[in-house]
Amino acid sequence: MSERTLAIIKPDAVKKHVIGDIIHRYEQAGLKPVAIKMLHMSKSVAEGFYAVHKTRPFFGSLCDFMSSCPAVVLVLQGDNAIKKNRELMGATDPAKADAGTIRKAHGANIEFNAVHGSDSPETANFEIGYFFPGMEIFD
Repeated sequence: MSERTLAIIKPDAVKKHVIGDIIHRYEQAGLKPVAIKMLHMSKSVAEGFYAVHKTRPFFGSLCDFMSSCPAVVLVLQGDNAIKKNRELMGATDPAKADAGTIRKAHGANIEFNAVHGSDSPETANFEIGYFFPGMEIFD
């Protein structure tokens, strides 16, 4: 089933100059970028995006990190895109991620873990809409 998911190449991965490698991994897995842009999130934009985590102890540091420098946001489309992207990313903690995953290759720790991906169709709909109006997505 073809679906869409949001992916973010986080500021730590942008600083490491691994944007191309990460996008290559998406494409090799059959996930087609149908929208892409680089942006420098304000703290309020990061707080809105991660509002679901507002009561968690890491919320403040996560929003500080995500607004620290540019990130790349993408809409990926393909069969089972959400599940496939979650597998490509690997565990949230790069130390626990499987070999060959993006986080194992490019993440430093649980906070600086290179990428974000939607975890459900409902989350994907919210996250995609947060960064991309419909006219910015191309099939």
